[in-house]
Amino acid sequence: MGIVTKQLSDRPRIGDLISLPNGEEVRVRSVGLPWLLPPKAVCNDPKCPWHGHTSVRGEVLRGIVDSVYNNHAVIVHEWLHYVPKYKRYERRRKKLHAYLPPCTTIKVGEEVIIGETRPLSKATAFVVLGTSGDTVPVKPKIENIQ
Repeated sequence: MGIVTKQLSDRPRIGDLISLPNGEEVRVRSVGLPWLLPPKAVCNDPKCPWHGHTSVRGEVLRGIVDSVYNNHAVIVHEWLHYVPKYKRYERRRKKLHAYLPPCTTIKVGEEVIIGETRPLSKATAFVVLGTSGDTVPVKPKIENIQ
């Protein structure tokens, strides 16, 4: 009853039902980000936001992978903070621990997208959703108001 992963030739669409080698069927869920594509692999991990029961809520951040070990990754998130006294910006950074589902593969130095979830362990409250290459441009729906 371990976690099983199956590689696919192309990306599944949201809502597709895929059967794993152990006979279990997994449905590809939506994480609520229309510009992010699901990974090319499918897993039966309950902590996976694409194929399990973990919901993404709160912040969605971009960062650089600092290290990867087992099923966790350390992500360095950088942002600019305005200092009104000097009327300038300063660069800030923070290391965040994120859960790495078995269907997602990342390398050190790669830019990834992480999403906030419920606490998955003592120090982990984020999950890796995909890399920056897994995105698609989305046209905004603009209606003419007259």
